[in-house]
Amino acid sequence: MSETSGQQHPVGVYLKVWILLFVLSTFSYLVDFYHVEGYLRWTLILIFMALKAGFILAIFMHVAWERLALKYVLFVPLSAVAILILLMAIEGDYTFLTRETFFDQ
Repeated sequence: MSETSGQQHPVGVYLKVWILLFVLSTFSYLVDFYHVEGYLRWTLILIFMALKAGFILAIFMHVAWERLALKYVLFVPLSAVAILILLMAIEGDYTFLTRETFFDQ
């Protein structure tokens, strides 16, 4: 007999998260079904997308049960890249608006 050591997670956790993902996907589709427009539409879609991705990462990719050091290795560089992308988008808008102001005359 071989002994395998490891952590077993109850199936109920996976089923609950699967149902929650189904509900979040339903809400995402309802945003389109009810023709929500503008910034509210994109805000809701992005919130539902981030929640679903977070649950998939935490439960199905077992990040919720990892050490804190591994979580830092995974998420600190990702957060830094996201912040840099946001800053470059802001600078790009500023550059575009400045050129539009001075070269439009």
